Amino acid sequence: MARFQSGDENAYNELVFRYRDRLINFIYRFVNDMEQAEDIVQDTLTKVFTHRHYYKEIAKVSTWIYTIAGNYAKTELRKRKRRKTIQLSHMGKEDKVYEIPDLEQEPDIGVHVQFSEQKIQNALQSLPDHFRSPVILRDIQELSYEDISKILDVPLGTVKSRINRARQQLKSKLKE
Repeated sequence: MARFQSGDENAYNELVFRYRDRLINFIYRFVNDMEQAEDIVQDTLTKVFTHRHYYKEIAKVSTWIYTIAGNYAKTELRKRKRRKTIQLSHMGKEDKVYEIPDLEQEPDIGVHVQFSEQKIQNALQSLPDHFRSPVILRDIQELSYEDISKILDVPLGTVKSRINRARQQLKSKLKE
C-alpha cells in the first residue's frame, strides 16, 4: 500500500489482482446478483484508488478494502428496500473451488450439487444483515475474528456470538 500511495500504479494492479475475486464473492453473498456484485467491487476499487491517501496503517489494507466494499453493499441493500423490487439472479462464478463428480457415473449428483449450492445461498440471504456479514467474512472469506471485528466496527465478543447464532440459524434452515 505504501508503494501505491507514493504513486506506483503497479502496486494498485497488484491490489486489484489480490482482492477483486475475493471481494466479488464477498459482495455476491450480500446482494445475490453477480452483475451487481461486480459493479460494487468496481466502485470499491475505484474508491480505493481515489482515496488511497486516506488510508492509515492503523489496520490492515484488507480490513480497509472490505470495509469499503461492505458499506457499498449495505447501501445497495437499503436502496433495494426503498424501491421494493424483486431481483431474479443466477448463481454465478465464485472463487471457491468445487470438486466436480463424474456425472456420467451418477447423473443426478450434478443436480444435487446445484440444488445444495442454491439452498445454502438462499439460507444465507434469509439471515439478518448483522448475522450474515460476520458469517460470510469468517466462513466464506476465511478472515480472522479480529479482522471481522475491525471491518464491522463491533467488539470481538459480538462478532463471535453473531457468527455462532448465524451458524445455528443456517443449520436449522438447511435441515428443513
